[in-house]
Amino acid sequence: MDTLLVTGGAGFIGCNFLRLVLAETEARVVVLDKLTYAGSLKSLEGLPDDPRNPRLRFLRGDIAERSTVQRVFLEHRPGAVVNFAAESHVDRSIDDASDFVRTNVVGAFELLEGARLQLAAAPAAERERFRFLHVSTDEVYGSLGPTGAFSESTPYAPNSPYAASKAGADHLVRAFHETYGLPALLTNCSNNYGPFQFPEKLIPLMILNALEGRPLPIYGDGGNVRDWLYVEDHCRGILAVLRHGRPGEKYNLGGRSERTNLQIVDTLCDILERERPAADNPALAGRGYRDLKTFVADRPGHDRRYAIDDAKIRGELGWEPRHDFAAGLRATVRWYLANRAWCEAVQAGRYGRERLGLGISLGRS
Repeated sequence: MDTLLVTGGAGFIGCNFLRLVLAETEARVVVLDKLTYAGSLKSLEGLPDDPRNPRLRFLRGDIAERSTVQRVFLEHRPGAVVNFAAESHVDRSIDDASDFVRTNVVGAFELLEGARLQLAAAPAAERERFRFLHVSTDEVYGSLGPTGAFSESTPYAPNSPYAASKAGADHLVRAFHETYGLPALLTNCSNNYGPFQFPEKLIPLMILNALEGRPLPIYGDGGNVRDWLYVEDHCRGILAVLRHGRPGEKYNLGGRSERTNLQIVDTLCDILERERPAADNPALAGRGYRDLKTFVADRPGHDRRYAIDDAKIRGELGWEPRHDFAAGLRATVRWYLANRAWCEAVQAGRYGRERLGLGISLGRS
């Protein structure tokens, strides 16, 4: 892994992965990121041009632009690719799916094609060492009932434009392995949480709204269930798959921490009460954090429950999360309390924490 190409490295999971790779490997890292609203150089804390980190090179570019991708492969000849680059917010995909198809499907194809062309003219030893790891989501599997969990063999049944775009990319990765012999790997993870997550997602949105005394919008009855995985644990799993995973295989990564959305919001309110008591927060005007909970119309096509069966990666690669959910959530709240300036900077002029994804229902025949 002389040179590692990381796409989407200025985003939430990508920037956490960069920190891990720079700390625990000797790889030279090339970051390719378009810097859309959810990607920010502020999440890299000055690393791109920092002379103390000569192993890191930042390139601004779009993975869906063929000329950009081919130039990166020609100039840097990566020994491995990890693709985090994606449009990832379900609500935004409901409002307009076009960017999701372009980045998540077309972008994945251009990266796969760039890798294929590099390896077609490469020595056998380089082809043997090369890895292409595509980072995906549990949402490609659809919705679960009250029991059971998604395994690597669960059929795909995406229910949102976002999930469908990620499913399309997953199928391309598999096809490039089967058709061309590209040494590709897939990971599908449960919901991530932790530092540097853009405030449109549930946990940072609730934290920041609560601190400002704004409503805490809960979709539907709040009973939708997600499995939660601390972002650093996810990144360690990705690194384990990159190092030791078998080409052509996929690995599910889960936290074994199922919670309803309502449980998440209540727990966040309780943590905030300990860390920043409501009585000392003038924005609350005498209210408690839980008083801000507001039930709103549900998201169209909202999957009821996700859960991940991660026995394969635990058994084959020895990976398991290091953070239990309670400790990880406390650490997350404390990070957002300590990094309000980052939150304000990445939102400025881009996002006011308004409701997205209401969509226009056409009904069902």
